[in-house]
Amino acid sequence: MQSEPRVGCGAAILVDGKLLLIRRKKSPEAGCWGLPGGKVDLFEPVSHAVEREVAEELGITIQARDMLCLVEQSDRESGTHWIAPVYLVTKLSGTPTLMEPEKHSDFGWFPLGELPSPLTTPTVQAMAALRSRADIF
Repeated sequence: MQSEPRVGCGAAILVDGKLLLIRRKKSPEAGCWGLPGGKVDLFEPVSHAVEREVAEELGITIQARDMLCLVEQSDRESGTHWIAPVYLVTKLSGTPTLMEPEKHSDFGWFPLGELPSPLTTPTVQAMAALRSRADIF
């Protein structure tokens, strides 16, 4: 059980109207599709953490500059509480590849109106924020 909330991070990578999602292998939410991201290390700027996590998970380079929203996941049963800034990213370098097959089983580009299910809780929250952006829709 955690004694205080932890800080995560995520990237909503949207290119040509399609969102890049990864499928989780491990708990929490094993089998769910979600945004790439992970844990912010102590004293690490959040934007750097997002860029690092995306590179570690998918082997691509991004620039995290436009914060989309803040998502929160709290599970009293498991004793976890995460808070995570999510950045909107519209450009990337490289070709996505599963870099951590022990953590993720798949990835894909999905039109915003045809997202796979189930989605992770933070991804559902981020999609609500994305839909509210007039510059996207």
